[in-house]
Amino acid sequence: MKKQLQQGFTLIELMIVVAIIGILAAIAIPAYQDYIARAQVSEAFSSVSGAETTIAEYAQNNGAYPGAATKPTAASLNITGKYGAATVTADTGAIVYTFNATGVNANIAGKTITFTPPALAATGTTADNTFVWTCTSTIAQKYLGSATTCTGT
Repeated sequence: MKKQLQQGFTLIELMIVVAIIGILAAIAIPAYQDYIARAQVSEAFSSVSGAETTIAEYAQNNGAYPGAATKPTAASLNITGKYGAATVTADTGAIVYTFNATGVNANIAGKTITFTPPALAATGTTADNTFVWTCTSTIAQKYLGSATTCTGT
């Protein structure tokens, strides 16, 4: 009588492989979701940079921020991106980027990032002749990235 050789894997070996794959997936999926959220947040920063430059230039040349009837108008500086939209507030120069409610990571959906220019003195310049934007957000700090000076919740 011939001895039959084992072919394939035993049930316990297959269960161990499935368990290892499950553990790796439990670690990788949340990390990937965080990566996606940070990438979507970075779109907000890059999309408003042009408007920030235009607003700063306008303020330094005119001693005020773009209004409803200026050239450029505050409304003409509004931006629509893939993950949200930015609106410029007339006469203050503040830019508020609001993320869409759908189509974005759940941790940033409907949240905002507000970019605020410095206050202008009566002379039309900033108090120390610098132009530094401040940034606040309703998004958790871990999604804003370490290179940004934006303050999140």
